[in-house]
Amino acid sequence: MPARTGTDYLAGLRDRRTEVWLRGERVTDVTAHPGLASGAQAIASLYDLQCDPARRDAMTFADADSGETLGLSFIIPRTRQDLERRRVMMLNWARTTCGMMGRSPDFMNVTFACWAGTADYFGRGKPEFADNMRRYHQYIAGNDLVLTHALINLQRSRTVDGMFNLQEGTALQVVKEASAGLTVRGARVLATLGPLADEIAVYSPRVAQHLKHYSPFALNFAIPCDTPGLRFLCRDSLDQGKSHFDHPLGSRFEEMDSIVFFDDVLVPWERVFIHGDVGLLNGTASVTHSSAHTAHQGCAKNLAKCELVLGVALLMTETLGNGRVPHVEERIGELVMYAELMRACMRAAEADAELDEFGVMCPAPLPAETTRNLFMTAYPRMVEILQLLGSSSLMILPTEADMNGPLAGHIEQYLATDGSSAQQRVRLFHLAWDIACSSFGSRQVLYERFFASDPLTRARALAGMFPKRQVTDRVLDFLARE
Repeated sequence: MPARTGTDYLAGLRDRRTEVWLRGERVTDVTAHPGLASGAQAIASLYDLQCDPARRDAMTFADADSGETLGLSFIIPRTRQDLERRRVMMLNWARTTCGMMGRSPDFMNVTFACWAGTADYFGRGKPEFADNMRRYHQYIAGNDLVLTHALINLQRSRTVDGMFNLQEGTALQVVKEASAGLTVRGARVLATLGPLADEIAVYSPRVAQHLKHYSPFALNFAIPCDTPGLRFLCRDSLDQGKSHFDHPLGSRFEEMDSIVFFDDVLVPWERVFIHGDVGLLNGTASVTHSSAHTAHQGCAKNLAKCELVLGVALLMTETLGNGRVPHVEERIGELVMYAELMRACMRAAEADAELDEFGVMCPAPLPAETTRNLFMTAYPRMVEILQLLGSSSLMILPTEADMNGPLAGHIEQYLATDGSSAQQRVRLFHLAWDIACSSFGSRQVLYERFFASDPLTRARALAGMFPKRQVTDRVLDFLARE
């Protein structure tokens, strides 16, 4: 089956019977529900883009094994050129959503492409797990499926002693093993895109450092979203049912976050990739370099987001006529810096990429991972800059109904500026509001602060991977000079 169209994707969602709950009610059709339909349409637009004849070469590749045309985010990169081609494809998708859908399908696609290329790592647990991973990648690529994922176990305590206290009855764990597979029970967060996905991948960045080699909480598997016993509980929708004029981002790009409940869910053995092996699970991201690959995808999303905020800021200053004011230029310069740092890190990750032990071309981890740390603090600051640039203009926002109502003449007369009509001004500042002030915009800030873990953990991780001896030896060599 070749790369899907948007119509194919939506039809697949309607055919599934995923158990989705929103606002206390079971959702029977996510493609028609007012709180979810816009997100489904946004994902459909990405599939239409990859099937656009004018973009097809940039969005797809011919699979050597099957001969089929597959989405380029499924490619197992073997060369730097593969990484560059994948980046162009991911940027096309990210720019389509303005960087506002952090869990577009390419995020999980690059993860499983990496894991398929490094499948022998999973075979260290059991040889059949390596075959499971290869076959699963072929399956999702061949059917062009959308995946969500749930990484984090809920905990009853967030104290220092309890932060990794994985408790039976709360955290997801194996409760039974049988010839048919594993039965799992518990809850996971945060399945972004969950109601709009075909399958869910369940794994963890790590399961702490248990004293025992085996843990029933150490799992990596993937199953269909409509597997019996699997339930998705959505937060309230940020799509308020408003027009694209009034709510330009929230009315389009609600990707939805959800809690996932596993009520004695059967995971067939062929869908299991890690079972019980704490060391194997803890080492997955670093040994397979999947973290670097997902960071590469995140670079594309971050750059698209930087471009949006910078573009909006520039248009705001043109509209208000204050582009030459020194403190305004300073803030614009700061936004330019973030965009160019993101672009530079992304290109450095590609330029310094190397083949890993499995023969997969891996983006250089340090520049790729740096973008995660940078964006945690950069994006909230970018939003703050929009608020500072917009000031009271962010509060002067007639609705689309007002623009066509009895006071339309007054609005056009008094809200027009030397650089913009009232219509253009209000439309632009509705977009700025949706980035910087609305509930949709607030969720984006929260997402960017924490989606790659907390700032302390990220800082320690970056410090841990930095090659310290390279710089300390230079200092020691200098001190040793006569």
